[in-house]
Amino acid sequence: MKLFTCSPLQLQSKSITAPIDYKDTILFTHESLTAIDDEDFEVNSRRLIYHPAYPLRLQLPSKSITAHIEEPSELAITSPNRFRFPPSVLPQWTLTLSSQFLSVNPAKMEKPYKKEVLLFYCVESEELARKISAQSDLIQLQSINWRSFDDGFPNLFINNAQEIRGQHVAFLASFSSPAVIFEQLSVIFALPRLFVASFTLVLPFFPTGSFERMEEEGDVATAFTMARILSNIPVSRGGPTSLVIYDIHALQERFYFGDHVLPCFETGMPLLKQRLHQLPDADDVVIAFPDDGAWKRFHKQLDHFPTVVCAKVREGDKRIVRLKEGDPKGRHVVIVDDLVQSGGTLIECQKVLAAHGATKVSAYVTHAVFPKKSWGRFEHTDEKSKGAFSYFWITDSCANTVREIGNKAPFEVLSLAGSISDALQI
Repeated sequence: MKLFTCSPLQLQSKSITAPIDYKDTILFTHESLTAIDDEDFEVNSRRLIYHPAYPLRLQLPSKSITAHIEEPSELAITSPNRFRFPPSVLPQWTLTLSSQFLSVNPAKMEKPYKKEVLLFYCVESEELARKISAQSDLIQLQSINWRSFDDGFPNLFINNAQEIRGQHVAFLASFSSPAVIFEQLSVIFALPRLFVASFTLVLPFFPTGSFERMEEEGDVATAFTMARILSNIPVSRGGPTSLVIYDIHALQERFYFGDHVLPCFETGMPLLKQRLHQLPDADDVVIAFPDDGAWKRFHKQLDHFPTVVCAKVREGDKRIVRLKEGDPKGRHVVIVDDLVQSGGTLIECQKVLAAHGATKVSAYVTHAVFPKKSWGRFEHTDEKSKGAFSYFWITDSCANTVREIGNKAPFEVLSLAGSISDALQI
């Protein structure tokens, strides 16, 4: 065990200036004590030492320290910074403090615990899974044999099923179409039953999220249906399944899930903010929301940018986009929403913003659904299309779309890999 003397430890300044690492050992001798009366002594910060005996807590102005002595019953803590020795034994005693126990909150002073995660994935999410694994040595990719019987029903096999017992396991899903949901659900329901320590389901895009309400009797809220299915994932040895979803369409959908699953709602907004700060015209950026729903959903996460809000109004049988509030004139306006389907609303917003003087218009969506390759409406194919959207940022939550778009302008992919890697440590 390493012993050393470190100085100064400035208690009164409420900061530790000595280089203390969580694995280092420090020792506090009786020379570091100031007599207050016959029995009370105060730390005066001259020397520090460590000795791994029994822990007792000593409160300092800026830190909480665990004191270690050979006979803890002989030491009494009387107030912050102060403790009491029996006078008869003081000359022979050494008070020892451990930098390994320097804080009441171990997460701040000790290196936080990081768990190893075995990550399974569906076929279309393989590229994203590899990016996630590259973020941390603690994430190891695992494989599943995705096969089908002659009648088309899945014939699945989880490789190394015996070896994952007692391990933290995650599955990266992509419910891109009804055709692939059943086979993935079969795996999702099987993994927690393999005696794993914990199970996390990462579903970056919750596909039925925009179908969360009934407008008339007979409508089926499929968002609620999907939430009920996922709420019945078997409980693992570690407890309920953790479910990681990015920018779900409506936050109230968290209440659709039952008690057997723990929804963790993440967002792609930090990726957007980071990218916006890298732009040469970052100081001229204004955030635009295509409707009040998008404003309610994201404005608090982007409140350090000026904002513009659009609105859809009815004129006869048509719904027209109008500028509701804000001034885009002379600014680079970035339209922000959670997802895009056909892209019609974004195109109408771009026209309105350009008509009100925006010098550039760009867009961001977390989920680029783009059914029937509707992303082609935004591709830079001629001078007119180049002038419409300068940038179109998307994430890789919809893997099939990302593969289709490739490197076509104006699209740019902001990967969720780093964020998902962090979420797996929750």
